[in-house]
Amino acid sequence: MAKPDQNQLLRQLPLIVGGLGGSLLLFNRLMTPTLTESQARSDALGVILSALLILTGLLWRQFQPKQPDAVELIGEEGFELAPDLSDIVKTELAWASHLLLTNTVTRSLVIYYQGEILIRRGILGKVTSVKPGPILSRVLEKGKPVYLVNLPLYPGRIEFDYLPENTQGLICQPLGNQGALILGANVPRSYTKQDEAWIEGIADKLGNSLAQSMGTASG
Repeated sequence: MAKPDQNQLLRQLPLIVGGLGGSLLLFNRLMTPTLTESQARSDALGVILSALLILTGLLWRQFQPKQPDAVELIGEEGFELAPDLSDIVKTELAWASHLLLTNTVTRSLVIYYQGEILIRRGILGKVTSVKPGPILSRVLEKGKPVYLVNLPLYPGRIEFDYLPENTQGLICQPLGNQGALILGANVPRSYTKQDEAWIEGIADKLGNSLAQSMGTASG
């Protein structure tokens, strides 16, 4: 279900008050058989105030546009960890994924590392494997994150079929040079610069931990 816009009433309030005030002034004028000078001045002042309120409401709607609506992601909520991981790695992955799901707009999370999925958490997509496409491959090669602010508009979204099909925004954050943290949101243009910096910090710590633990395990 879409989250209601908490500022919607505030944006509409000047329009409502201005329109109501203007209507009451008109009704009062029509119901007054004899117009006095003082009433004429009061009506003129009321019309000006009503017009200013309506103008303020229109300006607020222009400079404070309605936030994009959230969608309910298609899929079932779940928490899947690769079975062959050590307890230390499992704990690290559970900690990082919990922080991201509870402190950002992230609703679906996948960690892909050394050619396999280590964790899927949140709203799960139907596909349970990752085949790196051009976007993920570039992240792995360049070591630089990609933020797709409105995923449905990107033709390349088809490579992220392991996320819910109606995912609205996506961050693909590298984990060193071995993998990536892939985050899906249910609202477009929803990650802030602060979120991006925080996600980068968590990914750096997680990448270092995985490099030490997984490197030791495979050595």
